Amino acid sequence: MSYPQQVYSGDDGEINANFRPANTPPNVGKAGGDAIHYLASTTSTRGEFGLYRVEMSAKAGGPKTHFHKTISESFFILNGTVRLFDGAQWIDARQGDFLHVPQGGLHAFRNDSDAPAEMLLLFTPGAPREEYFEGLSQLAQATDDERAKFFDKHDSYFVE
Repeated sequence: MSYPQQVYSGDDGEINANFRPANTPPNVGKAGGDAIHYLASTTSTRGEFGLYRVEMSAKAGGPKTHFHKTISESFFILNGTVRLFDGAQWIDARQGDFLHVPQGGLHAFRNDSDAPAEMLLLFTPGAPREEYFEGLSQLAQATDDERAKFFDKHDSYFVE
């Protein structure tokens, strides 16, 4: 395996880092409840990856079993207990636990516990997940056809 193709061609480097303080309000939802923080958006990484901090309230639930055809998804538990489905079994993941799901891998996650939980989600390569997260709240009013198109557009394929 080799390094990827060179992206930066300068000789002196440049000042282009992005700092996001911990007290920055979430991009979706409310701090201390169900919320998503865009740590490294697809736009800011030029499509290389997307990194998000997910806060889940107690008994928040989560998405049903699904897979992605174009992106991998990784989970790193920051605190609390998040139930992760690895395609074969449910695992009670705790602080420091990590799960990587390659493209096509069945997975799901949820917070079934009586306490809040928090995790990092990493998608590679980057995809418009910000649009996905922001659109989820509008699905309650969507028709079945609109919902199916939304999930197809965002590379999310649910299984029974």
